[in-house]
Amino acid sequence: MREELLSVGIDIGTSTTQLVFSKLYIENMASSYSVPRIVIVDKEIIYRSEIYFTPLKTPTEIDGPRVRQIIEQEYEKAGISKSGIDTGAVIITGETARKENAKEVLEFLSGFAGDFVVATAGPDLESIIAGKGAGAHAYSKEHSTSVVNIDVGGGTSNLALFLRGEVVDTGCLDIGGRLIKINPSTHEITYLSKKVEKLIAKHNLNIHIGMVATKENLDPIVKVMIKGLKQSVGLAEIDEDYEIMITNKSIAPNQKIENISFSGGVADYIYHEREGKEYFAYGDMGVLLGEAIRQSELCTQLHLVKSVETIRATVVGAGAHTTEISGSTITYTSNPFPIKNLPILKMRIEEEENIDTLSEALQKKLDWFKLEGNLQRVAIAIEGIKNPSFVQVSDYAKGLVKGLQELISRELPLIIIVEYDMAKALGQAMYHELQFQKDVICLDSIKLDNGDYIDIGKPVAEGTVLPVVVKTLVFNE
Repeated sequence: MREELLSVGIDIGTSTTQLVFSKLYIENMASSYSVPRIVIVDKEIIYRSEIYFTPLKTPTEIDGPRVRQIIEQEYEKAGISKSGIDTGAVIITGETARKENAKEVLEFLSGFAGDFVVATAGPDLESIIAGKGAGAHAYSKEHSTSVVNIDVGGGTSNLALFLRGEVVDTGCLDIGGRLIKINPSTHEITYLSKKVEKLIAKHNLNIHIGMVATKENLDPIVKVMIKGLKQSVGLAEIDEDYEIMITNKSIAPNQKIENISFSGGVADYIYHEREGKEYFAYGDMGVLLGEAIRQSELCTQLHLVKSVETIRATVVGAGAHTTEISGSTITYTSNPFPIKNLPILKMRIEEEENIDTLSEALQKKLDWFKLEGNLQRVAIAIEGIKNPSFVQVSDYAKGLVKGLQELISRELPLIIIVEYDMAKALGQAMYHELQFQKDVICLDSIKLDNGDYIDIGKPVAEGTVLPVVVKTLVFNE
């Protein structure tokens, strides 16, 4: 059996809106007598849209009808109908996710694919997706090393640190090329973000709306931003400026970073020289920022890795998915199925050592799935233990329940996915730990990673198996 799926990725960012179509070629790799295991054997980007400036009605409102019109035009140019889409993702990223009508815009786009994976991305999830699309995840795995990818867009710089193929940490700073907007013809400054205004006031910089921008008079604020990026990867001491620039959190200062890569629109001017292009040709300070990053210690004190995607890293990373079906010994105390588009929070094996490390890591990583303070639905993936003892299963149950109190208190589904075959015992132990007051779904024999999403279907085989569709970002390999 060999089939092909058509996937779409749509990214509505602070600066740009773009779209990618991909073909995914899938095969059933299992024998005739086994549970089907459908995996992607090949992938091909068949269409890349033009890159548009994200249309805004006001500084706080996206022009939803215009965004939809752009995407409809691109479908038409590609010769693809909405009914032909099998899977895909629409993501609102950066400052655009903070606009007043971000959710409304998602509703505008709800008909463009049969089953979008991501409805909206918070900064942590966006960091992971961009890092995988840029190839940092694959590089860290292939070279058994650490790589931080910084996706420098129009409004934010999203950091994802990968260690030997696993996500170690994420961060986000209000550093981007479009935080200062400039008239391309007159070079007059037309917009300053609130964070930039705060930094300008703090340092008494002579930068204000209406003045003519030059490389020289913007250089002081660019240096502050460069310092912030250096601080984010441990190349400079943290100060008050850094605290102003943090969006929600930063990478832990004790993380060892050996390699760095960049993606986002600004990245093209990190990897390539300006070649006569005017600094303000795009109506912002992005070219200036990219050139300053290229000349900084970020690219000399860390090993610079060439990204496979720059401005398209997020849309490519999110737009193509692999589908895998598996089922095994399980626990489920209610029947809420089907459950669709559930993001995965994967724990590292080092975090599973004992009750305390597991619970502490869970409490921290749940923040990855918060958008404006609200926790999304999420499934927890762990490796588990081969042939565990009763005590080991009990410790896992206690650590998970302790670390997932925020999920439990919000009455979100409690779903655990285990790589090793221990889900039945673990699920029952958790149910007992919860005094039978909280429903538990526990599946095993499924390998997942951060950035994956799952669909869980209705029970089959007389209720003994739950079909699970794993949607993995294709470009994370």
